[in-house]
Amino acid sequence: MLNVMKELLSPAGNIKAFYSAISNGANAIYLGLDKFSARAYAENFTLDNLKEHVDYAHLRNVKVFVTINTIIYDDELNEAYKTIDRLAEIGVDAIIVQDFAIFNYIVSHYDTIKAHASTQMGVDDVESAKLIKELGGTRIVLARETPLETIKKIKEETGMEVEAFIHGALCVAYSGNCLMSSMIGERSGNRGRCAGCCRKPYTLVNLDTKETINKSYLLSMKDLNVSNYIKNMDFIDSFKIEGRMKDEGYVARVTSLYRNIIDGKRINFFDFDKIFNRTYTKGFINNESNGEVVNYNKPNNNGYLIGEVINQKGNKVWIRLEKSLSKGDQIVIESQSIFKEISIFVSRMFDANFQVVDVNRKTAIIYCDQWVKIGAKVYKVLEKEFNDESMLMAKKENYSPLPIDFNFRAIIGNRLSLDIVYESIKETVDINYIVQQATTSPTTRENVIAQLSKCNDTPYAPNNINISMDDDAFIPLKFINEIRRQAIEKLNAARLSLHVEKKIDSTIVPKKYKSHEPELAVQVVNEEQYEAAIELGIKHIYFDNYIPRNNAKYIKTNKEVLVGGLGGISFYKGNSHIVSDYSLNIVNHESVAILSSLGVDRITLSQEISKDKIDSLINSYVEEYNTHPNLELIVYGRIKLMHTKYCVLKRLGMCGECKKHNFVLKDDYATYPLLFNGDCTTTILGDKPLNLLDDINDIKGINVFRLYFSIESKEEVKERR
Repeated sequence: MLNVMKELLSPAGNIKAFYSAISNGANAIYLGLDKFSARAYAENFTLDNLKEHVDYAHLRNVKVFVTINTIIYDDELNEAYKTIDRLAEIGVDAIIVQDFAIFNYIVSHYDTIKAHASTQMGVDDVESAKLIKELGGTRIVLARETPLETIKKIKEETGMEVEAFIHGALCVAYSGNCLMSSMIGERSGNRGRCAGCCRKPYTLVNLDTKETINKSYLLSMKDLNVSNYIKNMDFIDSFKIEGRMKDEGYVARVTSLYRNIIDGKRINFFDFDKIFNRTYTKGFINNESNGEVVNYNKPNNNGYLIGEVINQKGNKVWIRLEKSLSKGDQIVIESQSIFKEISIFVSRMFDANFQVVDVNRKTAIIYCDQWVKIGAKVYKVLEKEFNDESMLMAKKENYSPLPIDFNFRAIIGNRLSLDIVYESIKETVDINYIVQQATTSPTTRENVIAQLSKCNDTPYAPNNINISMDDDAFIPLKFINEIRRQAIEKLNAARLSLHVEKKIDSTIVPKKYKSHEPELAVQVVNEEQYEAAIELGIKHIYFDNYIPRNNAKYIKTNKEVLVGGLGGISFYKGNSHIVSDYSLNIVNHESVAILSSLGVDRITLSQEISKDKIDSLINSYVEEYNTHPNLELIVYGRIKLMHTKYCVLKRLGMCGECKKHNFVLKDDYATYPLLFNGDCTTTILGDKPLNLLDDINDIKGINVFRLYFSIESKEEVKERR
C-alpha cells in the first residue's frame, strides 16, 4: 500500500467524466475550458458552468486543476488574463501552464491559485525544475520521458511537488517540442489541435541504398501502463491519468483500478486489457527499452487476443476461442495488410452445431463478408458486458462520505438548536421553533437519530450524534429535517468560503536594447558545416555551444550559448550571452520580457509565429517597456518537426546503422530526413527547407536572422551565405 496521501489525478473532457472521476476515487481532476486548452477537441467546460462543478468537487475534498497550456498570442493575452481572474473567483486549485506570460500572471496576482508547469514546458532535469521554482511555480508535470531516478533527484534537490503520467496515450515527441501537426497537418499541437500525424503509416528508407526497410505505423506509441511499477513511485506527489478525449466509462474504470492499487487492494489486472489500449509500455519513466515503446502494427485500440480463425465458408467464419465471445462484442481479425483492419460487430453468433447463442467459449461461427486467412488472430476490442459495467460505474456516487458530528439540543421552552462539526469547522443553527412538552407521545432519541442520519444526498455521513433533549419534549420531524438541512448548508458555505485578493503585479525588468541592422547567425550539426561557417566569418555560430531542450548535457563555457530549454537558462544564468531557442515556444511580448528579465540576452521566436504576430509582439513590447526586444528568427532551414527519445532504427533491430547510412521517413506526400543525435535521440526534419531569405527585408524589428543547416553539405552552407 502506498502513502494514502498520494494524489490520484484523473482527466475530465466533459461533465460526465468529471463526476465519474470523483465517484471512482480521484483526489483531483484536470479539465480544459473551451479556449486555451491543449485538448481543444474535447467537449471541455465553460466559465459559466464551471463554478457548480468545482463546488461539488471541493465539498468532497477533490481538487480541480484547469489547463491553460497552449501558447498565447499578444491579441489573446487580455482574454487569457480575464479567464484567470474568473478562475480565481470560481476557486479552482491550480492552473496547468505552458506560456511564460500566463505563468507569471498567476504567481504575481494570486495566492489562492497555484501555477503548475505543464509537461508542454519540457521539464526533465534539476536545472529546469530550479527555474520553475524561481518563477514561483509549485508543481512540475514532468516530461513523460523523465526516468524515475531523475524525478527523485528533482524532488530531493528542489523540494517541489512532482506530477507524473501513469496511464494512457503517449506522444512520441517530447511534449511541446513537436511541430509536425502544425507544419504537416496545419493544426498546431501547441494550440491544442494536434492532427495525430504520429498515428499515420510511414515508410523507412535507406537513402544511400534506396532500400525500403519497413512500412508500418513507425511513430505510433503504445499506451503507458505503470500498474505493475507504481510501488516504486512513492516519492511522486501526483499520479496522473491521461484521457481527456476518453468517455466517462474509461475514466471510471482506469481511476478505479489505480485507486485500488494505491490503496493496496487486489485488482484484476486483465481489466487493463479490456480498456482501450494500443498495447502497453511501462514507459521511459520506468526505463523501457527504446525499441519497445512503439506498436508499429496498429495505431488504434488493440484489445486482447481471444482466438484464431480455423475455417471460412462463404460469409461465415469459424473461430476457435481461448476467451469468451458474446453478442454485442466487437472484434478485429488480422488481415494480410496491417493497413486494412477487418472489424466486426457481433450481432449474431452460432456455436459449432449452428445453434444461435449469446455467449460462446469454444467455437464461434460469425458472419464476415471479407476473406480472412486461416490461422488469423482474433482480438476483442470492445466487450459489451465490461463496457456496460464501466458506464454504470461512471454513474454511481460511490465515494466515501465525510464524517461529521451533530450536537442536537431540544430543551422545552427553548429554540431547537443544532451544531454541525467537520474537522476544525463548527457551525450552529437554531430555527424558529420553540420546543414543546409532549401531550401524548414524546419525540424519542431514535426519532432524532433517524432524521439527522438522512444525509444521502450530501457529501456527509454522521459519525457521532450527541443529543441533549428533555425526556418529554416534542419536536415535529419536519423541524428536525429542516435544522439538519440548514446546518449542512451552513457547513457547505463555510467550507467553500474563499477570500480572493488580486495582488499588485510584480515588476518585470527586461534588459535594454536598441533595434539595429540585422546580423546573421548560423546553426550547424557537424564539423564540415562548422568549418564552412568559420570560413565565412559568421559572428554567431551554434554548434558545440548548443544545449537542447530535452536530455540536455550542460557544459561550462563563457561563449555565447544557445539553449533550447528552461534548464539552460538556469544553468547559464550570469552568462551575458544566453540565446534562447525556438523550442521555448515564445509568441508574445510578455514572455520575451520575462526571459530577458531572467538574463536571456536574445530570444528566438517560435516557428509557429506569423509576420503580423511578430509586428504585434514588437509594438506591444516597445509600448510597455520603452525598449526594443532583442529577437532572433530562423529564416532558413529544414524545420525540426519532431524531437523524440524514441529511435526507429532501434525498434527495427538496426541499432548502429545510423553511423553507416542516411535514412528518411516517407508518407504519401513527402519525405522527411532523420537526424540521429549523439545522445540517441532522433530529430525528424521537414520535407523542404523553410526559406524566408527573400522576405527578410519585410520582417522588421528582428536583430538576428538565423540559418539552420542539418543535412546540407559544406558547399551548400557556403552557397546559402
